[in-house]
Amino acid sequence: MTETEIRPTGSPAPSFPLDRKCPYQPPQAYADWRGDSPLSRVTLVDGREAWLVTGHAEGRALLADPRLSSDWGHPEFPVVVQRTEDRGGLAFPLIGVDDPLHARQRRMLIPSFGVKRMNAIRPMIQSLVDRLLNDMLAKGPVADLVSAFALPVPSMAICELLGVPYGDHDFFEERSRDFVGAATSAEADAAFAALYGYLFELVAKKQADPGDGLLDELIARQLEEGALDHNEVVMIALVLLVAGHETSVNAIALGALTLLQHPEQLDVLLRDPAAISGVVEELLRFTSVSDFMVRMVKEDIEVGGETLKAGDALVVSISLMNRDAKAYEDPDTFDIRRSAKHHVGFGHGIHQCLGQNLARAEIEIALGTLFARIPGLRLAVPLDEVPIKAGHDAQGPVELPVTW
Repeated sequence: MTETEIRPTGSPAPSFPLDRKCPYQPPQAYADWRGDSPLSRVTLVDGREAWLVTGHAEGRALLADPRLSSDWGHPEFPVVVQRTEDRGGLAFPLIGVDDPLHARQRRMLIPSFGVKRMNAIRPMIQSLVDRLLNDMLAKGPVADLVSAFALPVPSMAICELLGVPYGDHDFFEERSRDFVGAATSAEADAAFAALYGYLFELVAKKQADPGDGLLDELIARQLEEGALDHNEVVMIALVLLVAGHETSVNAIALGALTLLQHPEQLDVLLRDPAAISGVVEELLRFTSVSDFMVRMVKEDIEVGGETLKAGDALVVSISLMNRDAKAYEDPDTFDIRRSAKHHVGFGHGIHQCLGQNLARAEIEIALGTLFARIPGLRLAVPLDEVPIKAGHDAQGPVELPVTW
């Protein structure tokens, strides 16, 4: 047995991840992991067993523990999705590296994603939302809320913030979907190569003809001063571009769907639009768009009466942490009046989402304005006919047909 194999349990552990049946509910089989113990065993796509962390307190502690690694480039890093089976040692900035490299990269970007700057771009996001809703209303029902609204809001916003030409949005949106939703590593590699090539050329153009976006600032402050090389800037830009819209698209679409399916909760928002920030926090807890996070154990850790051994694979279930009855009363109930501030929808620890202030602004403005402008919005198809994404993906509807 190698040190990266978890000790056998005598019977095969259930497979992970699983597909949802309802867009905003964890898979039914997750119920088997919601016991007294904060740890369970699961089998990953490559047959390797892993620890699954389901407890809210235990998960937060582990996500902040430096004895866990996020180094995607490590040859024995856990494979949870088929498309990542052959990484070729490629480690993605920010999300797939450990300190001190992670801390160095994050420090470069923190000022660009602070609350003050995000508040300053709220009028821009509001203008985007208003324009998209004007277009959707002018065309009349039925509309796909994903393509007509949920996708272009964060896509336009991250382009504006980074200084990426929105005229190229069809290209990078399609390549981003291909990359995060690829069924095989070959498909993911092809999408990655296309995105990398596009951004490599864009960074070179910006060096010759600077603009005023975050990417231009990164080039001026870090690349030209020698703190970063060309490849690092391109890779950081790729992560920000993909992560900067992919998760928010799902959060907006899934948030709208969840509110439509809970009319009594939506009515509270319609009567009190100022409640939108609390609504968004509860949506982030309840829907858990990012279903899980993956880590590798670097040193032995005692958790919940178990010993996590160096080399063990670890999967932290965001969905089950956010539904932990020890952290939330009646956790399976969607209740926008609850305080859900300590949810882990944006992760926790040093890798907590850098763009969470931007995401909150986008979701608050998008959903608040959507239901204020179209209070009679409703699904155009039964809930079970709404196509949803696979369990290994960011969770949300592929399409969301609505009418009014």
